[in-house]
Amino acid sequence: MDWSTRMKTVETYRNRYSKYLNFINKYKSAQNASTGSEVDSNANVESKNITTMVGELPKKEMIGMNRLLMINKLTEMYGAEIADEYIRQLETHEIYKHDETSLMPYCVSISMYPFLLKGMACLGGTSAPPKHLSSFCGSFINLFFAVAAQFAGAVSTPEFLTYFDYFARKEYGNDYYQHADQVVALGNYPRTIDDVIVDCFQQVTHSLNQPAAARNFQSVFWNIAYFDKPYFDGIFDNFVFPDGDLPQWESVSWLQKRFMKWFNAERLRKPLTFPVETVSLLHDGADFVDKEWADFTAEMWGEKHSFFLYISDSVDSLSSCCRLKNEIKENTFSFTLGAGGVSTGSKGVITINLNRLVQNATKAGVDISDAVREQILKNHKYLRAYNEIVKDNFNARLLPVYDAGFIKLSGQYLTNGINGFVEGAEFLGIDISPNEEYFKYGEKILKPIYEENQKAKTADIMFNTEFVPAENLGVKNAAWDKKDGYVVPRDCYNSYFYLVEDDGTNVVDKFILHGERLTRYLDGGSALHCNLDEHLTKEQYRSLMKTAIKTGCSYFTFNIPNTICNDCGYISKDRLTVCPRCGSKRLDYLTRVIGYLKRVSAFSEARQKEEKKRYYANGSSEVQ
Repeated sequence: MDWSTRMKTVETYRNRYSKYLNFINKYKSAQNASTGSEVDSNANVESKNITTMVGELPKKEMIGMNRLLMINKLTEMYGAEIADEYIRQLETHEIYKHDETSLMPYCVSISMYPFLLKGMACLGGTSAPPKHLSSFCGSFINLFFAVAAQFAGAVSTPEFLTYFDYFARKEYGNDYYQHADQVVALGNYPRTIDDVIVDCFQQVTHSLNQPAAARNFQSVFWNIAYFDKPYFDGIFDNFVFPDGDLPQWESVSWLQKRFMKWFNAERLRKPLTFPVETVSLLHDGADFVDKEWADFTAEMWGEKHSFFLYISDSVDSLSSCCRLKNEIKENTFSFTLGAGGVSTGSKGVITINLNRLVQNATKAGVDISDAVREQILKNHKYLRAYNEIVKDNFNARLLPVYDAGFIKLSGQYLTNGINGFVEGAEFLGIDISPNEEYFKYGEKILKPIYEENQKAKTADIMFNTEFVPAENLGVKNAAWDKKDGYVVPRDCYNSYFYLVEDDGTNVVDKFILHGERLTRYLDGGSALHCNLDEHLTKEQYRSLMKTAIKTGCSYFTFNIPNTICNDCGYISKDRLTVCPRCGSKRLDYLTRVIGYLKRVSAFSEARQKEEKKRYYANGSSEVQ
């Protein structure tokens, strides 16, 4: 090769790959992995290392590839004009397609029944169906990693503790929970039944909190559910284990409580993020039907545990993620190699930037409801096209989790996300508080979306709407809008119906804002994060649970920052300024970035700024 040719070759490499080298250099100096990401920063990536860096490199190319797939599919289904409009809306930040860096569907709540029938063989593994509690726990870890590798977001296993109980009963008898202190293993380390159960809890939980190579060193996003008796009866009424055994409420109830108690205590040893826990309780409009479980829920909050509560007046819906609500089409177990009643989720999400939409519509003299309706009809076309791409991958046998029967394609929703809701209201001069003008604004936005979702529903396709967490998107939308000259009131758009930095909105008002008046149109869910500066008593939490019933607030949690000492590792469930063990002031705080608990130091730089502005209410003075 002559000198001239060699120089041209070198220059080609420089032109093609310099951008990647520039990124590598920037990533090396970034505060953490989340800040180092240029595309989809995620606080779930706690460690900045070569794995996380390599995982970021192809993401922009993946976005381009995903957009080309959508262009081709939209052109095929609706013509070139709608394909052009899709790209225009993405590039002008009117909409945002989540997880464009991945080819996988979004999130899923699975039925684990195929695992009972075939073990890991149903997903290409070699292990047989579990026969004992130990093999169940070991195989469950493998199962979860295998399923999570096929989805971009969370994986929920609502049946986990019911199956755990089944194997515990097979091993130690149906009444094992009544003699949990019985010694069942001798030798140098005698173990009781309770010891064995706790060992299993620890094995599964700590394994799933480890970074996963398949997710660029993220932990797998694990959700579990606890049920009161009405929910348990509604979901498992027709459930039969492969050997003919039936679920037993008394032992499952005991096991659920045991896990919650253990996990709460374990978080004083290690800042565990997952599982995200959700308690589901049925109410009758005045109080909870299962008062024992309602009291226990309040008790756990009083003991400084952090989890979500989902409440409903019927058992035909279930929360399966850190905010996602899904209708259960078959709310009794109905597995026929097509999935059970808990199998649901979301295939993909396209979010509307409502602040930009409101401002564009206002300047153009267009009614906001008309503008929203026009946009949602576009979204439906985009999501239908995405659904066909998922189906293409399914037909090519690239999604074995569906073939195996853990979930049906038709059981997952296509989700319209919203962000910039309160910012749009602020542009219109509307006060963000429980007032009629704000509620009417919400109805003008949300009702048309809900109506079009219902109209578009078929046997194979379901649409819903979610107030998305927008961990990364809330920052992006604010930056994009500010750059393009829109009115931007803050650097991170809210993920709630209230302003997180507002010290004038009390706790009860937040329940009203996240109550039935607005959330009735959010068939995909929203979450109230009630930020408090200190923990409340069991009685106060129980009172707020009744407030949730009265206001129609169906999904909520209480968020009090925990303290982690960076010198000695001491963990407190309270917000401290000095470590009581070693006296250090080098403290980190564990709080919800949005849906899940994480060290604030793992947040992106922009999210850390947002967290500092959050108002943590003095709950004890606001709740009597």
